Amino acid sequence: MFKSNFSKLALAAGAVGLLLFFLTCGERKGGVQVSGGGDLAAIAEARGLTPADLVAAAKTYMPTGRHDEYYLFGSGGHSGQVLVIGVPSMRLLKVIGVFTPEPWQGWGYSNETREVLKAGSPAGKELNWGDTHHPALSETNGDYDGQFLFINDKANARVAVIDLRDFETKQIIKNPLSMSDHGGTFVTPNTDWVIEGGQYAMPWSGEYAPLDQYKEKYRGMVTFWKFDRAKGRILPEQSFALELPPYWQDLSDAGKLVSDGWIFMNSFNTEMATGGIEEGNPPFEAGASQRDMDYLHVINLNKAAELFRAGKTTKINGFNVLPLSVSAAEGVLTFIPEPKSPHGVDVAPDGNYLVISGKLDPHATVYNFTKIKAAIGSGNFSGKDEFGVPILNFDDVVDAQIELGLGPLHTQFDPNGYAYTSLFLESAIARWTMGGDWTQKHGKEPWTLVDKVSVHYNVGHICTAEGDNVNPDGKYLVSLNKWAVDRFGNVGPLLPQNFQLIDVSDPRGAMQLLYDMPIGVGEPHYAQMIKADKINSWEVYPEVGWNPGTQSKDPNGIMPGQEKVERNGKKVEIWMSAMRSHYNPERVQVNKGDHVIWHITNGERAKDATHGFGLPYYNVNLSLEPGETQTIEFVADQAGVYPFYCTEFCSALHLEMTGYLLVKP
Repeated sequence: MFKSNFSKLALAAGAVGLLLFFLTCGERKGGVQVSGGGDLAAIAEARGLTPADLVAAAKTYMPTGRHDEYYLFGSGGHSGQVLVIGVPSMRLLKVIGVFTPEPWQGWGYSNETREVLKAGSPAGKELNWGDTHHPALSETNGDYDGQFLFINDKANARVAVIDLRDFETKQIIKNPLSMSDHGGTFVTPNTDWVIEGGQYAMPWSGEYAPLDQYKEKYRGMVTFWKFDRAKGRILPEQSFALELPPYWQDLSDAGKLVSDGWIFMNSFNTEMATGGIEEGNPPFEAGASQRDMDYLHVINLNKAAELFRAGKTTKINGFNVLPLSVSAAEGVLTFIPEPKSPHGVDVAPDGNYLVISGKLDPHATVYNFTKIKAAIGSGNFSGKDEFGVPILNFDDVVDAQIELGLGPLHTQFDPNGYAYTSLFLESAIARWTMGGDWTQKHGKEPWTLVDKVSVHYNVGHICTAEGDNVNPDGKYLVSLNKWAVDRFGNVGPLLPQNFQLIDVSDPRGAMQLLYDMPIGVGEPHYAQMIKADKINSWEVYPEVGWNPGTQSKDPNGIMPGQEKVERNGKKVEIWMSAMRSHYNPERVQVNKGDHVIWHITNGERAKDATHGFGLPYYNVNLSLEPGETQTIEFVADQAGVYPFYCTEFCSALHLEMTGYLLVKP
């Protein structure tokens, strides 16, 4: 019975993925013979697999040696790192070391990488954890270009720059105005600016201020970091921030096409609640959600940059800040009421529609930028807030409110006129139609809920393929779920989060859940998905002796035959090479108390010929990719014998790739 039903359903489905099974399998006798694996129908029956399961498997299976169509760059949450995942296979390809040490890559153990980490720490403090939230791929004309990736650390208000030529972090910047951020990172259409929005208001002076002075002494912020693409670096001296009211600013997005030059940012706690449940006050969750409306921040970035260049900023903690009074008076900042406790603000691919989702409102609210700009230009305001910021009339700038379901959060787009919104409380993804020329082009009824698919469970962000730039690709959607509950085997009370892959390629058919991917690091938050052919990373470094920090030849990089050891008083400097399957030199002798500077160069030119360098006691592990040079530095403060070895299994004689550091008493 199962075989008969299986055949009928498979043919009726007409799924390309399932037909692939038939085309590539061996002789069929009553079922599908799978080479080396038996009868496909019998396997499916034994495992309790439905035809839909087999279709999903065919759509995600990646035969050995075949590459994925997309890269998914996901935040690593409390790991402080970035996850690189292939789509549709959902294979984890790499974990990029960013805000915390990552031993496999040697991130945070060499001089060069320690300096990058140190640059992101407050004066006198060492930070060894981060909470990565919103990765942002660099863009050209509003389209992903595959050159750089930016990521924020919500816990410590930091921003990092990752160069996608080698998938390594090059710069970490600590925001001098805030202790936490959430509305970063997002980029303008040509990556001129990297946006870092704040989260919890605080005194900018860095000094103590009691909460009963909240309105007077506390402030919010958004920072615009100037990015130099040629240097691959943020330029702090050419960057500036806006002083904002002490609301809690949340997610932001950059305008594009018709809204290019504008920034949109949510806020909540416009009540300016200060909590104090322990003193009998309303807790934050109640105090910060009393009003029916909060404020969407509409920021004229071009005007703000003009005022910055004209010297209208002041210095706070040594950083350029445009005062709130200037922003309000000069038309930089305008507010629009938005449903309370909003979370997502997403600019549609046409740049004209802004989708806002309030956590406590079942609707998606769609604003029209053309109407916003006209209302600002005409001065048609309903009043001002307590800090003098003009407020637009809600009804003047809203095009639609679409009821989607419970707990809408974030929205992404596809090329077929659809928007997708995550529903946290329903544990579902809603597919609905946009309005305007975009939807009319596809012959759809505008502003209409058309489909939902259940996910597992409590979805936060979602990501469609290139779904937040001017040219969305559609095809796949990844649901970033906060809970896993019963999806995986028990690993104790702390369960993994769950990434679920959904097929959204058929504009006339239902969405199909394809794959569950457990994420064994803490609370991944957001992701962006880019076509793999846009990434042009190096297979080996351009030349032997390459310094990834400077992306240039290191003066201490050597070729085989140039190895040496030099002593100058208590300083010992070593220039070592690493080649299969030996180091040169293999024996390094120093005296207790010597200051050791050790340069190591991987002289290999073969792809994937990585060498490691692990040194016990001195807390050193390096990963040296082909051509790379790294430097370590330490004081030999303990006499003894310390075997060092290659930590990457590089050859048949890998275990023989070793040596001794001898520290004489």
